[in-house]
Amino acid sequence: MPANAGGKTYDEAYFRKWYRDPRTRVHTDDSVRRKVRMAVSVAEYFLGRKLRSVLDIGAGEGAWGREVRRMRPGVRYLGIDPSEYVIARHGRRRNIRLGSFRDLPTLSLGREHDLIVCADMLQYVPTPELGKGIRHLASLLGGVAFLEAYTSGDDMEGDLDGWHARSKAQYRRVFADAGLIACGLHCYLSRDAAANAVELELS
Repeated sequence: MPANAGGKTYDEAYFRKWYRDPRTRVHTDDSVRRKVRMAVSVAEYFLGRKLRSVLDIGAGEGAWGREVRRMRPGVRYLGIDPSEYVIARHGRRRNIRLGSFRDLPTLSLGREHDLIVCADMLQYVPTPELGKGIRHLASLLGGVAFLEAYTSGDDMEGDLDGWHARSKAQYRRVFADAGLIACGLHCYLSRDAAANAVELELS
């Protein structure tokens, strides 16, 4: 889908407001860096080796890709984002391709990704598209999925345009129906990865 996917416009002004302007941004560089380090560590813990591949859905301008490459310079990173602005400005250099969540089954995304990332974007995905997209991502997962989502029980601030209010139980059901197994801190395991976990590592 183009830059106004879902009725929103993901242009330069959008990213400047929500990601770069210190007065209105929703994440700092340090907070993103902490999340990346945590997710990479969880994936490597369950895989028992260094991270090799990352698929980042809703990649934006590629902040996760930048931090992952700092940690693991040889990692294969692929970002997907619906913003034509992002693709035109950063796509080739940061390996970000055009696509929306509902496009996922039609994209050639490879398989057995060590880490799949959906950071702070699932609450903007319409419910009919959410389950289908999560099931498709689960079929591509070889390790850990970082599925950061906020629920109707969270005190949300920032970009509420197009926000879909869903409960914790609704998200848990979607993830479980896709065969994903929770291990805490927005992290979910593929069935193969979960086979090596002990009971108290699983939520």
